[in-house]
Amino acid sequence: MMTALALGCAALALPAAAMAGVVVKSTGPSSTKYPVGTKVGDDATITLKAGDVVTVLTAEGTRVIRGAGTFRVGDRPQVASDRFASLTRKRAATRVRTGAVRGEQDEAVTNPSLWYVDITRSGTICLYDLATVRLWRPGTEGTATYRISAHGETEAKAEVTFDDTVTVAALDPARMPVAEGGHYMVTGPDGSASAELNFVLLAEDYEQPDALAEALISKGCSVQLEALASTLAASAEAAS
Repeated sequence: MMTALALGCAALALPAAAMAGVVVKSTGPSSTKYPVGTKVGDDATITLKAGDVVTVLTAEGTRVIRGAGTFRVGDRPQVASDRFASLTRKRAATRVRTGAVRGEQDEAVTNPSLWYVDITRSGTICLYDLATVRLWRPGTEGTATYRISAHGETEAKAEVTFDDTVTVAALDPARMPVAEGGHYMVTGPDGSASAELNFVLLAEDYEQPDALAEALISKGCSVQLEALASTLAASAEAAS
């Protein structure tokens, strides 16, 4: 996965002034030609085959391009600034939800914040503040306790309990301080491994989706990149 990200940044070499967007999701026969991380200019064209779907984030909006055909990247991007702001609002990640947050029964459950740590997905997680880590579970049924430990330690250092219908819980920094570059194990209520997590810090605010996507790619935060891409792509297609 990360090899593809690295290769993507080198693909479609363009003058610096022409850089206007970054591929954040790519599926289909041409996915190796336009891998995640590929930078594209606003006036660049890409040629896709049947079954190809490429999502590009630019400073102007989101473009979901479906093959087959040749397309100009900068044509008709869909702006989803409200959705981006909601997904990346840092203030939301400092609160703990104590009430019910159950969604509609017929809706797919998705992480509402890029800064909530999904305890069912392994990977590197980018955060602005390692002292206010909020954990998120996709299910809401019943009370469940998860155990968090540093890699290599046999005993859990902290327990996090989600009350019934609650999906977000705080990790106590006094019991489990999270360090940049640290490797942590999450164990589920049944004792099985739930996720392996590494944490890295984001040093600056990113107000544009494409800039944030590039930061996530460079730090290897693929779980959050996937969430960002999927959310903005869905908003773009709904608006088109």
